[in-house]
Amino acid sequence: MNAPIIYTVVTLVAIGTTAAVILYVVARKFMVYEDPRIDTVERALPGANCGGCGYAGCRAFAETCVKENNLEKLFCPVGGNEGMEEVAKILGLEAVKKDPRVAVVRCNGTCEYRPKINRYDGVMTCAIVSSVYSGETGCQYGCLGCGDCCVVCNFDAVHMNPVTGLPEVTDEKCTACGACVTACPKNLIELRKKNARERKIYVACRNEEKGGIARKACKVACIGCGKCFDVCAYDAITIGNNLAFIDSDKCKLCRKCVAVCPTDAIIEVGFPPRKIQSETAETSQVN
Repeated sequence: MNAPIIYTVVTLVAIGTTAAVILYVVARKFMVYEDPRIDTVERALPGANCGGCGYAGCRAFAETCVKENNLEKLFCPVGGNEGMEEVAKILGLEAVKKDPRVAVVRCNGTCEYRPKINRYDGVMTCAIVSSVYSGETGCQYGCLGCGDCCVVCNFDAVHMNPVTGLPEVTDEKCTACGACVTACPKNLIELRKKNARERKIYVACRNEEKGGIARKACKVACIGCGKCFDVCAYDAITIGNNLAFIDSDKCKLCRKCVAVCPTDAIIEVGFPPRKIQSETAETSQVN
């Protein structure tokens, strides 16, 4: 082997060795320590990466859980209370139990109650339609019916009803991740307390117009009359901007508000049929 070749080999070895030493020193100096519990917590999470916890995926949520001293303000809606108990066990902390939630569509403006007055011919997404005009009906607050909420649901819990033209939520599949809430440009979807037997009572309207105008656009619009507010004994109903709202955390599901609503804007789901007395029975009782 001649001298030039030997010189070249020695030079390359020297350069490689020097580079390796420099990389080692830099790596040690700028090494970022990562708590091994982050991986353990991430494995305990459902891995949906839906953002329902308020963080950019399960990894980011796991990192936050490890850094915090308590889990009071941290909750994974997909994993629920069981999942958070597992996380708390790993970290030696105490989990805070929360009532399960379910998405609810606050619009009952079907084709029957809210007829179309024009036709949209363009890209069929709620985001685009809402930026162009108020919709195909007279209610600028109602559902646009393009199904953005269905597209963003990773759990197959939201589907468009072809008859009513409105989205419907399957409670058993809904994880309350909030993706549909964010996707709706009309703010029609909200997460409400999930009661036993899927029972729920809510005002299926977001129209803030005055009574007469709201009713003209939709037959089942809330007119803000306040009758529901007057009969509620649990301080669960508030009236604002010509619109009633029922707090699901305070509501006791007594259904009195449903009975007095003059426009059928309040929806009751999961209840047995009401007992309706016949005129004959009522008359006999009076006699």
